[in-house]
Amino acid sequence: MDNSNNRDVNPYVQRVNAPDGGADDLRENYTENYAGDGCNDLGCDNNSDMSGKKPHRMAVKKGFGVGIATGIATTLVLGFIVLFAYTMITGRSVHTVAKSANVLDDKTVQKIDELANYIDECYYEDYDKDDLENGLLHGVMEGLNDPYSVYYTADEYKELQISTTGTYYGIGAALKQDPDTKQVTVSKVYSGTPSEEAGLKKDDEIVSVDGVEATSEDLTKLVTKIRGKEGTKVTLKIRRGEETDPFTVEVERKNVELPSVDSKLLDNGVGYIQVSEFQTNTASQFEDALNGLTNQGMKGLIVDLRANPGGLLTAVTEMVDRLLPAESVGTLPAGTVVYTKDKNGNVKTFGDDDGKQIDCPIVVLVDENSASASEIFAGAMKDYNEDGYIDATLVGKKTFGKGIVQTIYNLSDGDAVKITTSKYYTPNGHNIHKKGIEPDVEVDYEYTGDTNADYDMQYDVQLQKAIEVMNEKLK
Repeated sequence: MDNSNNRDVNPYVQRVNAPDGGADDLRENYTENYAGDGCNDLGCDNNSDMSGKKPHRMAVKKGFGVGIATGIATTLVLGFIVLFAYTMITGRSVHTVAKSANVLDDKTVQKIDELANYIDECYYEDYDKDDLENGLLHGVMEGLNDPYSVYYTADEYKELQISTTGTYYGIGAALKQDPDTKQVTVSKVYSGTPSEEAGLKKDDEIVSVDGVEATSEDLTKLVTKIRGKEGTKVTLKIRRGEETDPFTVEVERKNVELPSVDSKLLDNGVGYIQVSEFQTNTASQFEDALNGLTNQGMKGLIVDLRANPGGLLTAVTEMVDRLLPAESVGTLPAGTVVYTKDKNGNVKTFGDDDGKQIDCPIVVLVDENSASASEIFAGAMKDYNEDGYIDATLVGKKTFGKGIVQTIYNLSDGDAVKITTSKYYTPNGHNIHKKGIEPDVEVDYEYTGDTNADYDMQYDVQLQKAIEVMNEKLK
């Protein structure tokens, strides 16, 4: 990607679903490996752009660090409460199904049948059987108390698949959700999109979507209400800044296609690539950016993964492999990026020697919102550097700490279930779950420029430190 127009890239914007922003989905039946949860209305926090328009400011506000949790926020419901719906929906007892799966004992199954009868006979209004069925199935997964293990209806699963492509029928805004308060706010308004046309701004609070209170929904579900058929409109109630009275905005849905990679050649031959999310086309965009910077005389590479919540495991594996040695390294197979281990001790290695290696020093920018696939990237760089096979330095803040893997299984009726199935480990055997990855050079984020003006790289303290580290390498 040639960005010779010298427009600055705002490196800090964003994602969550899933969750989006979480680590790795290994999709069975089979879709593709997924390494993060993030939404764009796009859904849940996403990327920046090279538009030259006013980008999202990294002027970090209190509480922004929870943004990465947005994609994975879930509405906790007692699983056994919704299980009773099965009887009313199907006319069958849950006993056979539940007991065969060793989910419930006889006493609990009996109680569920009792509750089902009371609901059926005594509930004061008619109920929607489809809603009960979905509640039943969602509740089973929520009973695991694992925010990464989720049941998806066919429609929800379709939305999940859409979120990994970078193409949407939506409004062109990235959202985040506080995992405690469930408050939903705009983390980015993309240039040239319906959101920008409607006057939405970063940090706007989404109070409701078509009358549905935002805090009553998991972010992933709320996003499905914002997306819709091209040409239709969605009504958003917005609260802005110190204003207490919300106002209403009507936004037309349009086809929105977002890049996940931006690049620029800086002074002294320093190449800069910002990766906002690992989507289906991210690896090819990354390769194009590398080739473009190489052709411009790149001598060193900075990869900015700040606020990147993750995405497809296949994408990050391909991208990291592009930077690793072409030969076998120690006891590791050539191109090893990450490996997983399930509860039975089964190990699976991800990585494939592509026969290429970038021949220059690398600096990777990370922060507390770099999660999942971003941590796979950073972990591989750190391990290979420690072993002396590449020259890579991590700069910024300790990463989020998501070192577990989800597998998506397609169900027979088009629904799907995502289950945490294993832990993942960096090439040297480190599991970073709930620990994160410590940078080699720690530096807090600070933006010293005018926050009311367009973003300018020279005022980004973390980025300037990364440039300083790279220039030392190039001496």
